[in-house]
Amino acid sequence: MRDENMRLDSVDTAILRHLQTDGRMANKELAAAVGIAPSTCVDRLTRLRRLGVIAGYTAQVPPEAVGRPIQALLAARVQPHARPLVDPFVTHVLALPETLSVHHVAGADDFVVHVACGSTQDLQRLVLDEFTSRPEVARLQTHLIFATWHGGPLAPYSAPEGRRT
Repeated sequence: MRDENMRLDSVDTAILRHLQTDGRMANKELAAAVGIAPSTCVDRLTRLRRLGVIAGYTAQVPPEAVGRPIQALLAARVQPHARPLVDPFVTHVLALPETLSVHHVAGADDFVVHVACGSTQDLQRLVLDEFTSRPEVARLQTHLIFATWHGGPLAPYSAPEGRRT
């Protein structure tokens, strides 16, 4: 059951949209942009953080800016697909400095791992030494990333008319 305090109104949604575009926006500027008083904005932000709607703030660092211009998605199948193997696999992958994110997925593969490497040789070493050498990895497919586009700010979900959620 969803907590009534979790309900987001149009002001909350506007705050989230602005912060997803510029997480460093000053409170006074944010308040003006959404049409509320700065003190009200602080209260709204505090509530959104307390409810877990705002989970944190991060810096976006392009991998090429730190010497990692080669990005790839590694699609891995783990066999058997069981917790005693899955948890150590995830722990291992998260400890690799090349790992940007790990996704446990449904379908032909069990995991999709986004990595950033310094060169194609580094990517090859990563694939051979850190993935395919592991006994639980039954299959690994490498997808080089040529370009990435990001979507706009994430808005709260609202079911289309006539659909139940």
